[in-house]
Amino acid sequence: MSSLALKRQLGVSYPTAWLIHHKLMQAMANREERYVLDGRIQVDDAYLGGERAGGKAGRGSENKVPIVAAVSLTEDDHPLRVRLTPVSGFTLKAISAWAKDCLAPGCTVFSDALACFGAVTKIGCSHHFTVIAGRKPKETPEFRWINTILGNLKTSLSGCYHTFNFRKYAVRYLAAFSYQFNRRFDLCSLHERLLIAAASTTPQSLHSIRMADVRC
Repeated sequence: MSSLALKRQLGVSYPTAWLIHHKLMQAMANREERYVLDGRIQVDDAYLGGERAGGKAGRGSENKVPIVAAVSLTEDDHPLRVRLTPVSGFTLKAISAWAKDCLAPGCTVFSDALACFGAVTKIGCSHHFTVIAGRKPKETPEFRWINTILGNLKTSLSGCYHTFNFRKYAVRYLAAFSYQFNRRFDLCSLHERLLIAAASTTPQSLHSIRMADVRC
């Protein structure tokens, strides 16, 4: 739900709705940081964020953020948990830091042939890559789930939000998607669990919320 939709639902001003929205997303982000992925994991690189009027186009846009998308799989190849993380770039150093925060040592990582993903071996993970060579997502069934999740993420963001500073607030928006996805098997308790998460989060002022934790 966007801040505008929340404003209409609660009958409050937009600034109030925006603050509530971001505090809830921050609570989701705090919860998601507790978990790491283990087992068999599909990983992919992506750029998210819309282009700004008068700005650069494509991946050079000032609002485009590089992210690493990862999903752990069950034994029968179904998605279990997802992590969506902004990174400074697709370098060995950045991916090594990402792996340390998001992966459990000993897991098995499957990716395309982007060289930086080899850095996952630095924390004790095994790495298997596939050369994509320009193939479309539907032509790479071995990456079915990570491609599906990225497609759902882009649809969710474009369908729910008109515009926002993705570069500044990427951590929260990605965490909100991940939080809901990772609790999809127990939707009935989703709101109650979010209230508990929000109540146990350290209080934050408007200033600290607006400053955001820019990690990219």
